[in-house]
Amino acid sequence: MAAILLAIGLVAEAQVGNFLQRAKKTVAEKTNMVAENVTSKTLSTTINVLYVSIERGSARAEGTKDAPMKDIQKAVDKAADGDIIRIAQGNYLGNLDRGWIQIKGKYVSLEGGWNDDFTERNPIKHITRIQPSVEQRGTIGQGLLMIESTANKNAQMIIDGLFFDLGLVHEYAKADPTDARFGCPEGCETGRIMPVGNPPNKTIRLIGGKMAGKLVIRNCMFLNASFNAIIMTNMGGDWEIYNNVFVSNLYASCEINGGLNQNTGAHQSTVDFHHNTVLFSWPTTKEMESMGYGYRFKNGADHNVHHNIFGCNNYGALDGGWDDSNLPADKRKICSAYDNLFFMNRGDLVMAANSGGKWLYVPGKRFDEVEMLTKYENNRELPSTSKFKDVIDQAYLKGYASLEIITTESYDPNSAANLFREALGLNKQGTMTTRVTMFGNRYNFDKAVQLFGAEPGYGAQLPE
Repeated sequence: MAAILLAIGLVAEAQVGNFLQRAKKTVAEKTNMVAENVTSKTLSTTINVLYVSIERGSARAEGTKDAPMKDIQKAVDKAADGDIIRIAQGNYLGNLDRGWIQIKGKYVSLEGGWNDDFTERNPIKHITRIQPSVEQRGTIGQGLLMIESTANKNAQMIIDGLFFDLGLVHEYAKADPTDARFGCPEGCETGRIMPVGNPPNKTIRLIGGKMAGKLVIRNCMFLNASFNAIIMTNMGGDWEIYNNVFVSNLYASCEINGGLNQNTGAHQSTVDFHHNTVLFSWPTTKEMESMGYGYRFKNGADHNVHHNIFGCNNYGALDGGWDDSNLPADKRKICSAYDNLFFMNRGDLVMAANSGGKWLYVPGKRFDEVEMLTKYENNRELPSTSKFKDVIDQAYLKGYASLEIITTESYDPNSAANLFREALGLNKQGTMTTRVTMFGNRYNFDKAVQLFGAEPGYGAQLPE
């Protein structure tokens, strides 16, 4: 029997002081979108605004504020480079409710969080979601939002105020805490997620694809993905991913790869990942042998990670296991991780050891010893005085804190099956069973929304 017991680390209160005010100001300034009719310096064209409302919209409408469209996909198809699509509250499932949306060959921005008549925007109050259900099993593509726009490195795309959730699509074990087979801690709304990759559970991301140019993803929520919340390839451009909530995603919460030839394009792909809340990133299988990362320092891009909260990421908050040592020193990726809060991660940073085949699990307080990090200051455990952990679903958190993996083996050489195999000249076999007390259980949508603004100055703040 192997067991993993995780405990909450609590240390002295962090000093946020004047930084808190600066952080709020920064998030507020960056969240304000451009006016409805402005000139795009990067695309040299007039930006138009299209409106989408599932309640007031029509399939054949023109997309004006008074006559909004009904379908985000049709608005994307109609929009030109640089246009903004403003989306009212509601659940949007793409063309004919197929369950996903695609942006291909153009640069348009999606802005959710509007009320039905577009007089007020508040992504937390007027929730714009992409939340398919079992009805969309079999019609969802590789992800809920797939982006393929690589033609213009000077262009910009903004994904703002969309809440993604796959928790109603997957099959989960029964919510019965009395039966160990189901992996359901007391109080959780489902048992463990059933094997991913086998029907009906496909490997589905929330945002995927590749893009050149500036990409901004902000004020979004990423929940219950079965194959990464965000997994994309940066084909050259400065990307910013901030003020988002990531909860209960398999494989990893955010993985950005660089897609340029590093001999000619090194350091042209950057990612600034900041003020995000990243919780409960799960491995690939219930045996929990690989993956389960918050943010991955992948090759081909420079990464700047700061002012995030990383908690309960099963394998590691940060994945530093990708080595650029085969490249010249001046072409290697530049990575920084500073001013982050950590708690209950198996490792705050996971790195490959020099030999022996094992991983190194580095706590945040020792990031100064990690050569791959250019900037590393002020990483620490969540303060003991923080109220953040009280906002997390308590049943889910308690279940994770007492998570166990139990493996049993049996071998009976005289079983009927083995005697039959022996008669055929085949090797005899045993069986191995792995049970977990929890794995990839669905996290409640409404409880995840409450994580915005839970820790002043760190993680996702309330959108302004």
